[in-house]
Parts: sequence; structure tokens; C-alpha cells
Amino acid sequence: MVSMSKIATGNGHGENSPYFDGWKAYETNPFHPIDRPDGVIQMGLAENQLCFEFIKKWLMEHPEASLCTAEGVNRFKETALFQDYHGMPEFRQAVAKFMGKVRGDRVKFDPDRIVMSGGATGAHEMVAFCLADPGEALLVPTPYYPGFDRDLRWRTGVELVPVICESSHNFQITRTAMEAAYEKAQEANLKVKGLLITNPSNPLGTIMDRETLKSIVKFINEKNIHLIGDEIYAATVFKDPEFVSISEVIQEVECNHDLIHIVYSLSKDVGFPGFRVGIVYSYNDAVVNCARKMSSYGLVSSQTQHLIATMLNDDDFLHNFIMESKEQLFKRHKYFTWSLSQVGIGSLKSNGGLFIWMDLRKLLKEKTFDAEMDLWRVIINEVKLNVSPGSSFHCHEPGWFRVCFANMEDNTMEVALSRIRSFILKNNESIVPRKLCRRSSLKLSLSRSLSRRMDDFMSPAGIMSPHSPLPQSPLVRART
Repeated sequence: MVSMSKIATGNGHGENSPYFDGWKAYETNPFHPIDRPDGVIQMGLAENQLCFEFIKKWLMEHPEASLCTAEGVNRFKETALFQDYHGMPEFRQAVAKFMGKVRGDRVKFDPDRIVMSGGATGAHEMVAFCLADPGEALLVPTPYYPGFDRDLRWRTGVELVPVICESSHNFQITRTAMEAAYEKAQEANLKVKGLLITNPSNPLGTIMDRETLKSIVKFINEKNIHLIGDEIYAATVFKDPEFVSISEVIQEVECNHDLIHIVYSLSKDVGFPGFRVGIVYSYNDAVVNCARKMSSYGLVSSQTQHLIATMLNDDDFLHNFIMESKEQLFKRHKYFTWSLSQVGIGSLKSNGGLFIWMDLRKLLKEKTFDAEMDLWRVIINEVKLNVSPGSSFHCHEPGWFRVCFANMEDNTMEVALSRIRSFILKNNESIVPRKLCRRSSLKLSLSRSLSRRMDDFMSPAGIMSPHSPLPQSPLVRART
């Protein structure tokens, strides 16, 4: 047998992880309300499916956005022919405008700095290729997206050094933690080329405040290393405090703009992961030029560019979609976290993303990652929910799990919550507050409180502004 390359046969793909094992469990037994009601419910996929009816309505009203309609076919030939690596001008202009709108028009983006890529995965690898050589390192705050081990390391040979963030500080990144990670890399003879931050955070659903971002910019400027800002969840912030982009902060803090780069995508903010629209936006001319050459390996199809340009250049759609998305995410997050709180399950306080960082530390038999994996296997194999254990996100404290809430219909969410409640009833001594620990009392309490279900959260009296404070149930135990 002819041998394959070391890259092909090694484990650099990062898929030997419970994060991806959970996906495999779902794929072999996917839930369906009729055909497979006992299947695994996918709660490990950060996908935004809450606004598709809104988008569908726009598509029905704008058939010219598709080249495969009578209204759009006249542009078929020019769109189907060769397009250069820069991308269509109207596409880059539309994306630049959308990026600005998502950030409250507090900053403008130059369409000539928009470099397209095959999703954020391709964008991250492209940036890594541009900034670091094999064996050099990027600092990454924990917990972080498991796919970074594949996207940033596998083919580039770049190393990732964790910046340890702790629950005692709400997993916020600090100057002390950054310095410690930098020193650790130096002790390991690793040359640090940059710091990668995800804001809003995946998996935490939290945002970085302005002062934290200023501290980060000062740190990278002093060390003369690059800053990569992954902002692919920027438009998912559904209540105050508002999202602050690194592009805003560099206007307020003295720094070398050649060190600043943003990765963006339409997969999360718009809900189009299948379109594979990834963006690199760099303030460094050399990086823009190099990335554009590399983009030939993962261009966005011209048909997709045409559709996106038509959609995002519609000002009314842009405004209404951003507001609709925030409202839908707010309601879903509110109902989901409230339902969990009724059985004593807490989560890290968050205001963005498509997931929560669920706290199941009290369900661990012991405070170890082995115990976390034992609990995860029960949730996957018996409760039949694909949630992702914190260890797969390089969290340094066992007992945390990422749970996605925006990738399913209301009925499927109700089934998932029902399974969680049943599971907690069997383990109520360890997690449910004492006054509800008696099984009969707990069942009665649940039957009364949960009878409200989604209807109350969708009614005019139940809907709150995305900027309204979220009332806390007395049962909430949000541990930080």
C-alpha cells in the first residue's frame, strides 16, 4: 500500500474529541418527531434557525435575487462566467455595510479590505498562514471553539497556547492570564506571533467590554504580536450591554493597526452556514494582498455573492432582520434558561451567541474530567441529547457544558427540555434546591410552572425588549 503524508495520517485534524463524537452519535441516530422520536437531539450545533420565515418572505418578494428565476435569469451569464479573486464589488460593498450596521454604524469598513473565504474555517486558516510559520504560536483564551485545533493548526503547523480563564472571574480574560500564557510559550521555546480572541465568545455567549478590549490591544501592541478578532457572532447579541468591536477600540487606543485582523462570517449572524461565506478583514495591506491570493482555494460562488449582495443592499431588510433576529434570540434564550432554572440548573450569565454555558458541576460524582466524561456519556446515550462537554473546549474546570438553543423548532426544544427535566428528577438530590427535593413536590411545582410553556413568552405581555433586564427566577443558580 502506498503511504500517505504525515498531515493526512496524523491527528492534527482535532476530531478525536467528544465534541465531534457527539456529532457522530447524532448522525447515527438523529431525532425526528415522527420517524425517530427516541433519537438524539442535536444541541451541539451552533446554528441560527430562528429567522428563516422572515428570510423566506423576503426571497418570495425578491425573485431577482436568484439567478434561477425568470426575474434573475438575465444576469445568469455574467455571473456564471469567471470572477476574479477580489469578489464582486457589490458583494464586498454589501458585506462591508452589513458589518457596519451590526456594529451600530459606529465604525465604517472599507470594501477593498474585504477578502472572502470558504466560511470562517477557511478564513482562520488563511490568517494563520499569513501571520505565522510552522512551529510558531498563537495565544487563545479558554474555553475556546474545538474547531480551532483543526482550523488553525492542522495544515499550518501553528501551535495554540491556552490563556487560562477561570470561572471565579466569569471566564474573563485578564492581563495576568495573558502574561502567564506568553511566558509559558517562551519557556517552551515557542515564538508567539499573535493572540486570537472570540467576541462574542463561543462557547460562553458573553461579550468583552470596552476596557477589556483596550487592555488586550495594549498587550499585543507592547508585545508587537498580531490580534485576530473572531467576531462571527456579532449580530447575535440580543440584550445590553451592546457588542463592542475591536475595530471601534483601535480608534480609541494608540496601537499599530498593521497588527489588527478580523474574521467574520454570515454563518451565525444571518444563519447561512451552507453558503460558506467567510471574511478576512485586515488593517494590514500586506496581509490583505496575501490573503486575496490564498482565497483562490476557497472562493464564495458568484451565485451566492449575487444573492447576498441583493439581500444585504436592501436597507429595510437589513434593519428589520437585525431587530427580528435579536428579538427571536432573546425570547428563545429567556425561555430556555428559565425552563432550566425551574429544575435548579444554572448557566453563565450571557447576552449573545446561540448557546448557553450550562453548569452541571453539582452532578459530577467527583471534580474530575473523567467524571465530566462519564456524565456526558449518560447525557448522550441515555438522555439522548448531544451537548458538548467543557473539556472539549479546553475548559480547565470540569462540569461545564455548551448547549445550543437556536438550531431547532419549538416542539423539538420542548422535547429536549422534557428529557432534561426527567433526567434531573432522577438526580434531584444533587442539584435541585432542598425545598423542592421531594419528588412529589418537585413534580407538582414543575407541572404548575411549566404549564406556561412557550405561549407566555410569545404573548405581548411576555415579550420584552432585547434591552430589558431579564428577571431571575428564585431557583436560578447561575454559578460563576
